[in-house]
Amino acid sequence: MNHSILITALILGFGLVACDKPPTVVAVPTAVPGPAGPQGATGDQGAKGTTGAPGRKGETGKPGDTILLEPATPPK
Repeated sequence: MNHSILITALILGFGLVACDKPPTVVAVPTAVPGPAGPQGATGDQGAKGTTGAPGRKGETGKPGDTILLEPATPPK
């Protein structure tokens, strides 16, 4: 009886040790950048935008006066 328990414990011990495998480590190569190439040509300039309409001359008043301004007309 004692021998069968001892043999069973040894078999279980060997079985557990056999299942313990170390993890596989895979080394992934990393890309190493090469030397910089020649500089490219300069790009074209963009088109110039249109100039806005000139503003009106401002109205001045005395201190404390209320100045009413017309609302701006929306562009069409």
